[in-house]
Amino acid sequence: MLDEIREKIEGEIEELLHELHVILPERIEKAVELGDLRENAEYKSSLERQQFVQARLNQLTSRMSELSKIDVSAMPFDRIGFGSKVHIHDLKMDEKKQVTIVAGDMIELGGSEVSMSSAMGSGLMGAVKNEEVTIELPAGPRKFKVLKVLTLPQQMGMKGK
Repeated sequence: MLDEIREKIEGEIEELLHELHVILPERIEKAVELGDLRENAEYKSSLERQQFVQARLNQLTSRMSELSKIDVSAMPFDRIGFGSKVHIHDLKMDEKKQVTIVAGDMIELGGSEVSMSSAMGSGLMGAVKNEEVTIELPAGPRKFKVLKVLTLPQQMGMKGK
């Protein structure tokens, strides 16, 4: 999972660097050629995009730094944590689903990822197989049973202590 996250971040960094160093300078140059920069919407939008791209690059660089500090061997082997793939049973709705616990900016909309900082993610953190947890959701408290946990150390083939 860490490798997948790194690859995704590196790909986005590469795209943003290309935009920052190739596409945006071309747009800005064309906008400058049009004349009066005070009322030039193309120029203003290009500069705003340039600031956004730079901010996103800073954020992604910071995320890469954080990823390099993750010590998977120090993570719990049997408890839900970052990167865990979890099968849960919603006891009220009688529905089963699988979720993966991820950092907030790694969520793909429509996917099965759950942010560690969300109500669901923080409610599941630290739980073990067969444990029932009550999670305070916006619609009210809900009980879930943890059916299966595949932690990041397990996914990487590490042996439990």
